[in-house]
Amino acid sequence: MLAALGRLIARAPLRFVAVWAVLVVAGLATASGAFGEGLFGRLQPGDAPQVNSEARTGQQLLAASSPGGSTAQLLLDRVDPASPAVRAEVEAVTGQLQALPDVLAVRSPYTPGPDGRPPAALAASPLVSADGRAVLVTVQLRRDLSRDAERAAVADVTARLDASARRVPGATYLTGSVRGLTDEITGQVSRDLRTGEEVALPVSLVIMIVVFGGFLAAGLPLLGALASIAGALAALLAFSYVIDLDSSVVSVVTVLGLGLCIDYGLLLTSRFREELRIRPDGALERTLATAGRTVLFSGLTVAVSLAGLMLFSATVLRAVGAAGVSVVGVALLVALTLVPALLTLAGPRLVRPGVTQRLPVIRRLGRRLGDVAPEHGVFSRLAATIQRRPVVPLLAVLGVLAVLAIPVLQLRLVSSGVALLPRTAPSRQLFDQVAARFPAVNAPAVTVVSRWSPQRLAQWATDGGVASIPGVTGVDPVRVQENSGERVSVLGVRVAGARTAGGLTVPDPASDQARAVVHVLQQRKPAGEPVWVTGQAAFVDDFVDDVKARAPLAAGVVVLATFVLLFLLTGSVLVPLKALVLVVVSLGASLGVLVWGFQQGHLEGVMSFDSTGGIETLIPVLIVALGFGLSMDYEVFLLARIKELRDAGLPNDQAVAVGLQRSGRIITSAALVIVVVFLGFAAGELLVIKQTGIGLAVTVAVDATLVRLVLVPATMTLLGEWNWWAPGPLRRLHARLGLREA
Repeated sequence: MLAALGRLIARAPLRFVAVWAVLVVAGLATASGAFGEGLFGRLQPGDAPQVNSEARTGQQLLAASSPGGSTAQLLLDRVDPASPAVRAEVEAVTGQLQALPDVLAVRSPYTPGPDGRPPAALAASPLVSADGRAVLVTVQLRRDLSRDAERAAVADVTARLDASARRVPGATYLTGSVRGLTDEITGQVSRDLRTGEEVALPVSLVIMIVVFGGFLAAGLPLLGALASIAGALAALLAFSYVIDLDSSVVSVVTVLGLGLCIDYGLLLTSRFREELRIRPDGALERTLATAGRTVLFSGLTVAVSLAGLMLFSATVLRAVGAAGVSVVGVALLVALTLVPALLTLAGPRLVRPGVTQRLPVIRRLGRRLGDVAPEHGVFSRLAATIQRRPVVPLLAVLGVLAVLAIPVLQLRLVSSGVALLPRTAPSRQLFDQVAARFPAVNAPAVTVVSRWSPQRLAQWATDGGVASIPGVTGVDPVRVQENSGERVSVLGVRVAGARTAGGLTVPDPASDQARAVVHVLQQRKPAGEPVWVTGQAAFVDDFVDDVKARAPLAAGVVVLATFVLLFLLTGSVLVPLKALVLVVVSLGASLGVLVWGFQQGHLEGVMSFDSTGGIETLIPVLIVALGFGLSMDYEVFLLARIKELRDAGLPNDQAVAVGLQRSGRIITSAALVIVVVFLGFAAGELLVIKQTGIGLAVTVAVDATLVRLVLVPATMTLLGEWNWWAPGPLRRLHARLGLREA
């Protein structure tokens, strides 16, 4: 099939290029909103509960029974709340806002109470800061507004608040809203994507110029990568109409598609140049029949690892799985159609010496690495050194990886909310200031929602000793919330637990204390009664519990599918088992580095972020799923070459050494490029993207160096001819169904 595709592309390469040019323009235009709402306008902030559970039911009841919608706030700082000028300005703007048709309610320190009288003591108002130097104005919009109407209303309200604050002499101010926070997070995703591309693509081009010794060969994989980005964004926009896409999903899967496409382009370009030197006629056909099969096989293994995420019930993981599989499909289409068409158009020019090949440093580097695929070079010499005493490097590298993995024992999962944004983001500054300086305004960390009467819920709280639970600092009076026939009683439970943010002590709604209180309340509430415990801490627990419950099934399916694919490639039982064990070791080290850098805060100064004391709940699962897929990607690159040489009659050790030499340059170059891609995106501002970028960059770096260049030749040398063992029935099955590069 792939050979036939190669013949077809070789006959009409311009048609394939033209089709892709149209698809790229259409994809970018659609995703940017040229024909309607764009991708980034449809992203979700990622703070909603992810699992169908008690906490989610409680949150849905709270939302359904609330008469109001989104809120906007003005924090007017460095003022005297008792000043007549301040009071007059605040009352003037609140009067204007209250008259707007989309505004449900406005509150300030000067808002009259239920009896219609102004507050007697401003200092006692929850909307005056504890230090007496700031006032807070909150505006709540109607709930029935559409998304566009809500954005317009928020923009209008914020503009009026800004204008009013500027009229107060000597005051500083911050304005923001929940909708603004969502838009700022999704906007930051877009900016981080652009930053990553601006960093990654030029550096990747330089790396590939060094690898291939010319601009033409280096540029072809990047052209394919750009097409992959356009296709990925269009695919994600389509998915946003089917499932809710978290803002972090777009960055993760787009980066994955970009990296894979560059990897595959490198492999195909390298093999095409090799085939041009051997047999110019039919070079593309041979390239797709060999390297193309490896690319297809690699894409399948990455897709399998991502498909495992769809077995979890958390919506964000299912979204990453579904969107990731589609983006891998786009990368495969680009690699197997567009890149071969570009290779055909370039033709023999790819093997002519380029300007850069005349540079002495590049000539020397080429001789050391091996030009195209000679039998001897840096990687074959490394393999020979390891094969002389395989036990020593094996134990040394395993020891290093074990040390790197130690911090993972202290892994703590968190949901950071607004702390995902950089400390300079206006929305984060507002929410952190309000949380730290207006404690009475903060929502309680844990909320109990019930269909009981308020009297019964209050009695249960008293009889159950809610106030005496360790970590509880206060219990709010029970309130009734009612809207459109939905009526619930609500009990707020305030919990000790805070984090430091830019010098401020900010309450942490997902702290360890809050999670402990959630556990106690869930145990004490009567079974079968309409009582639900909800809040950010409960959401985190539900997510973690779901991952623990479904991880064995997801891991089992992915491991079994990967084992079958590697068996079909190699015909061996032991080689797939060895690959699976090594990838687990590699991922453990990567997660350990992630905990050391972000949870323990050792990378704070280098990467300009505030540690939240944990790792975002989503990140470890993503690192394992994506890291597993990328590790198998390089495993396939190497094993395909070794198996090809083994089938040609070479003994095991020689096949390993020559296979490493022939694929080592491409694996190392591809890994270096993808590390640059991930580091480029880690240079963005969003914390979750930083964690993902660093985690995956470390995963790829460890796998392409310590694992692929040391552990694989060491273990395959120790196993010797046992590498290729399989029971008789499986050998016969492989003879009928096995995949071969020929």
